Amino acid sequence: MKSLFFTLVVISLMTTFSEQSHAETKIDGFTTDLISHDSPRSPFYNPSETKYQRLQKAFHRSILRGNHFSAMRVSPNDIQSDVIPGSGEYFMNISLGTPPVPMLGIADTGSDLIWRQCRPCDNCYEQDEPLFDPEASETYKTLACDNEFCRDLEQKGSCGNDNTCNYNYAYGTGETFTMGYLSSDTLTIGSGRGEPVSFPGIAFGCAHRTGGKFGEKHVGLIGLGGGPLSLVKQLDSQVGGQFSYCLVPLSTTDSTASSKINFGRNGVVSGPGTLSTPLIKGRPDALYYLKLEGMSVGSTRVEFRGVSAGEEGNIVIDSGTTLTYLPPDFYGEMESALATAINGQTTSDPTRTFSLCYSSGSNLHIPTITIHFTGANVQLPELNTFVQADEDLFCFTMVPSSELFIFGNLAQMNFLVGYDLNNNKVSFKPTDCTKHQFN
Repeated sequence: MKSLFFTLVVISLMTTFSEQSHAETKIDGFTTDLISHDSPRSPFYNPSETKYQRLQKAFHRSILRGNHFSAMRVSPNDIQSDVIPGSGEYFMNISLGTPPVPMLGIADTGSDLIWRQCRPCDNCYEQDEPLFDPEASETYKTLACDNEFCRDLEQKGSCGNDNTCNYNYAYGTGETFTMGYLSSDTLTIGSGRGEPVSFPGIAFGCAHRTGGKFGEKHVGLIGLGGGPLSLVKQLDSQVGGQFSYCLVPLSTTDSTASSKINFGRNGVVSGPGTLSTPLIKGRPDALYYLKLEGMSVGSTRVEFRGVSAGEEGNIVIDSGTTLTYLPPDFYGEMESALATAINGQTTSDPTRTFSLCYSSGSNLHIPTITIHFTGANVQLPELNTFVQADEDLFCFTMVPSSELFIFGNLAQMNFLVGYDLNNNKVSFKPTDCTKHQFN
């Protein structure tokens, strides 16, 4: 049993640091793996599935996630309007407590709360990994109702009879939920080549009741969004509001290549080829908004049109959504321009996920698509805009949506994407993410 625990700790702490430090000092920067939902390292990996079956499931999760993002925007303060856990596409290893207990959680740029199931948990879903035991942690504390983090919960928080802060996050229509004590403990991110670094007093939800659409492989969630309870916001004094990620493309044949997430100095995106656009505050504040001014297919520009065309922040950038969602009229103009430029024989997608598809055997010329964000013209090559969805199906990965518009992760692959929350900007730098370590 001891050897199994040691193995789990080693696996969970595969993080590269540019500088090691004690908890009370400022961390220079660190980098860790982002584990894809369909990676062999993921608990959701099914070796019996084909790559096309995994892709179809990813597209389905993307549609569900987009739907729930739309609900969040319609009712930003509704406690039943968050994204369903498990709909994210990447996982991240952290540890909670003293001694540290490993946790493989969903790394979610669309959520702010960190949470995991805790003992006692009589009304909870079954999970494969042991429950977190607060009594076994020397540094665990429940937070009082007058704590700043408790106030940040707004309508999702309440005060118990013993002055403890309770949280209640419900998802979708409310049948999926997590509730418990808002607590704090030491969060540890470590290195297989050096000493782990610990951050004391990190607020998280210690769940004592959960239910709904969780599965046994779900352990919890690591919020990386813009809200005050997110990991990035809580580590602001250590990492200066800086983080970035580099997503390995689907087409990679290197089984050892892993996507990365970087914090602090490692999270700065700069140098030749870097393009930056304003990060715009919106509601709910967990989401990251940009302003899309238009797109170009080769030299043909299509101006952005949609119900939110005049808004400052009209599109969400999200690492957990696979596809890119655009307003129907704007999408229609883009599809028309793209089909004209490709000038090939189209075919239909039997799943009806995609609107523009071709036979994989076709000799196609795919033009570069330029995304015109404010101040940043980001050029997307074929790997960011088309996917082989099946044996003989090659499809455009942007789709129409009448709800919230999202710049998804397929469009971000092989870019170093940096978030500077203190200076309110997002930066893009073309990068071979199969070779990316840290800046």
